[in-house]
Amino acid sequence: MLDGVKPTIGVLALQGDVREHLHALTACGAEAVPVRRVSELAAIDGLVLPGGESTTISKLLEVFELLEPLRQRLRDGMPAYGSCAGMILLASEVLDTRPDMQALHGIDMTVRRNAFGRQVDSFETDLDFTGIDDGPVRAVFIRAPWVERAGDGVEVLARVPSGPAAGQIVAVRQGNVIATSFHPEVTGDLRVHQLFVDTVVRPRAGV
Repeated sequence: MLDGVKPTIGVLALQGDVREHLHALTACGAEAVPVRRVSELAAIDGLVLPGGESTTISKLLEVFELLEPLRQRLRDGMPAYGSCAGMILLASEVLDTRPDMQALHGIDMTVRRNAFGRQVDSFETDLDFTGIDDGPVRAVFIRAPWVERAGDGVEVLARVPSGPAAGQIVAVRQGNVIATSFHPEVTGDLRVHQLFVDTVVRPRAGV
């Protein structure tokens, strides 16, 4: 890392829990900025796609003319991290969603929307997370998806350890793109964001 140089990481600021991700990225040593325009997308080293409502965000990507520019930046290798709705958007195939939902094809995976059930079925659990060695990650699942199919080039980072959903995939990485079913931005545990900043964005940005 060059002294005093921070990677610039955007948070897609169309809908969802944008503020929490901005705070987490800032705490992890990044220059965190909201992204709503193509010019802002072009100026960042990496992007976080937050939790929210995936079909709404998908529609807003089209309204703000960000859909194709974002797909192109992902194809060009831009680092990205998606949590919950962000995971759904980054998938190559989405089950149980509206037919007009536009996937970004950032990770070769099939994701089932609202796989764990409705808001009342939200829960927390501790996960062993590949790449994070200093204890389990406390994961908060809110109307969360899970990964039903992970492609050959996709690394599984975490699975549900027990209960009715035991073994379901809830965190993955393919190249420069990470996705989690859960919301690390709401727990105060910054290790998933730190992993993204330090092992994905910084090497790619050269800072």
